[in-house]
Amino acid sequence: MKDYQELYEKFKRNLEENDFSEENIAIIDKAFKLAQEAHKEQYRYSGEAYIIHPINVAQILLDLGMDIDTLTAALLHDCVEDTDVTLEDIKKEFSEEVAYLVNGVTKLSKIVINTTEERQAENLRKMLLAMADDIRVIIIKLADRLHNMKTLEFMKKQKQRDKALETLEIYAPIAHRLGIMTIKNELEDLSLRYLDPIAYIEIEKLTEQKLNIHKNFIDDIILKINFRLKDNFPDAHIEGRVKSINGIYRKMYMQNKTFDEIFDFFAIRVIVSSVLDCYNILGIVHDMFHSMPGRFKDYISIPKSNMYQSIHTTVLSEDGQPFEIQIRTWDMHYSAEYGIAAHWKYKVNDLKADQMDERISWVRQLIENQDNADDFEDIVKTIKSEFANDEVFVFTPQGEIKSFPLGSTVLDFAYAIHTDVGHKTIGAKADGKIVQLDYKMKTGQIIEILTTKSAEKGPSRDWLNFVKTSSAKTKIRLWFKKEKRTENIENGKNDIIRLFKNNNIRAYDEDYDEIIRHLYEKYHFSNADDFYAAIGYGSLTASKFLPAIKDEYQKLIKKDEEEITPIPNITQEVSSTAADNVISISDIDNCLIKFSKCCNPIPGDDIIGFITRGHGISIHTKDCPNVPKTFNSKEEKDRWIEVNWNKTKGEYFQASLLITGTNRLGLLADITSRLASLNIMLCAVRSRDIEENDMTQIDLTINVKNVDQLYNLMFKLGSIPGIVDVKRSGGY
Repeated sequence: MKDYQELYEKFKRNLEENDFSEENIAIIDKAFKLAQEAHKEQYRYSGEAYIIHPINVAQILLDLGMDIDTLTAALLHDCVEDTDVTLEDIKKEFSEEVAYLVNGVTKLSKIVINTTEERQAENLRKMLLAMADDIRVIIIKLADRLHNMKTLEFMKKQKQRDKALETLEIYAPIAHRLGIMTIKNELEDLSLRYLDPIAYIEIEKLTEQKLNIHKNFIDDIILKINFRLKDNFPDAHIEGRVKSINGIYRKMYMQNKTFDEIFDFFAIRVIVSSVLDCYNILGIVHDMFHSMPGRFKDYISIPKSNMYQSIHTTVLSEDGQPFEIQIRTWDMHYSAEYGIAAHWKYKVNDLKADQMDERISWVRQLIENQDNADDFEDIVKTIKSEFANDEVFVFTPQGEIKSFPLGSTVLDFAYAIHTDVGHKTIGAKADGKIVQLDYKMKTGQIIEILTTKSAEKGPSRDWLNFVKTSSAKTKIRLWFKKEKRTENIENGKNDIIRLFKNNNIRAYDEDYDEIIRHLYEKYHFSNADDFYAAIGYGSLTASKFLPAIKDEYQKLIKKDEEEITPIPNITQEVSSTAADNVISISDIDNCLIKFSKCCNPIPGDDIIGFITRGHGISIHTKDCPNVPKTFNSKEEKDRWIEVNWNKTKGEYFQASLLITGTNRLGLLADITSRLASLNIMLCAVRSRDIEENDMTQIDLTINVKNVDQLYNLMFKLGSIPGIVDVKRSGGY
């Protein structure tokens, strides 16, 4: 019998032990046979048959108590992605519900996406959308990731680190937010093993040493508490645990504590039938042991955002060893260990559809907040901040409790109350004291928001720099999107132009427009104005597009090298042997030449030639930003040749200048007057304002004979009142 057959038979026995009907087990058999056949030629990195993976994923989900459709989808979850099985096949053989779950887990492997980051973003967004409709999608994905992490040792080192980081930044926080602590803790420990193996081993050794020193500590404490409770609370269940390696790591390396300062290394859990019993037992354990000041937390009256409820108190044993006692009801315990999966495993509270919808409303909020986040980094950043383990709990003046990620400000509080309250906020009070809008709230504070009645009041762009929650950021951005569209377009356009300037990307009007067109189409905008507006109101950051801009620019340069472009006032076809040639090229006869648009070389510039494929020689200045990119390449270096200027006969060449000056009336008129006085022909002009410092930038395209004339002109323009900088550019 093959190894996986034995594993599958064990899984089937577990199904019977969990009271699955013969009809359900027949469905599981059918799914197993389909997956077995589909994956028969596939093997894992470990060398095992691939079918072992879906069986293990299904077993993890069975341990969580998931239903028949979830287990069926688990066995089939990789079929559509990795085999010839289609969703239609699954829908036909099983059900539309099973097909939906499989599709939700399936990655976008058959869609052409340019970069790894874009693929990650699209896969994550697809999964979030699916889990918003059916939370079982993410529960399957968590089980899938857990088994993959357990077998990560067989992958290459870099792959191990990549998977571990993704798990720690995305899947463990989601498991935490869903309250599935059994999976969350294991994912975190497995991730740490690959991300910081030295620290992992160190903590493992320290844990082993402490357990050797305090042998039977947990058992002894359980006996003492049980002896005290047995008469009045005979049904109380008492168990113990040791803190997870990642939990210790977070306190040692992120909170700068020593191993001995981790007071909840040992924890005793007391589980009872009612909330009243919880508080009665709290009094008993405080009578039995000395409590440590400041280390009591009541998560029953103030639940965590993932609905975790329990009483935590840290006490000292007779020999001075600190340990934590957790007291909760059985319903609280099921929710704490299995989170939302407890709905299937234990039928906790027997959640109705509308109640279940309320528990996962945060998923839809996340999707709404990330509607315009087109890169993986933004989505991950939101998940890390929104699903953080650390939270603050504050009160409204009416006594209502609200929880926020650690580091949230009073402005986050304002937007959580209502969008209009946030927009009209002018101040805030924390425990009755006036605080700044960027004040970070502390647990237990009473927060009061001060607003204005002015209809014209709106948010400030600066608020985006310090609000913590994605909900607040989204509401601020949407206000600017709706109210300031014209301003947003102009700001976004200026941001992109500034990005071009700062990175020496020189594009003419038609090339610039083509680059922008590629960008807005790639990121699913209908036109350039919508693209600029998204940047202007803060949904997108201009710098995020720099790699894409550079790629498009290089494509245009390459295209430019493959085409013949007319040279101003010089014939298109120029022979290197002609006496009146402006360019001299050694050892090459009858060759077509052209001047590159990226740097606009003119007589007097130090120049170099590039042999294009089939279209002659392109002339660049030696300091052109595009020269080093191919000059230092082994494949392209031999295509660069020495070229020189010949004496010219009064021909004119186009050059471009970028002028920066104060935004005053008549500046452009003074510039054109100076050009006319020097007999310089103006070919094109474009200006734009820089609002933050009340400056303006003017692009000029002019005709000159040589470098000397150009630099003389630059000196003369620089003497015009209000002009602070004149420099050469590639043109726009």
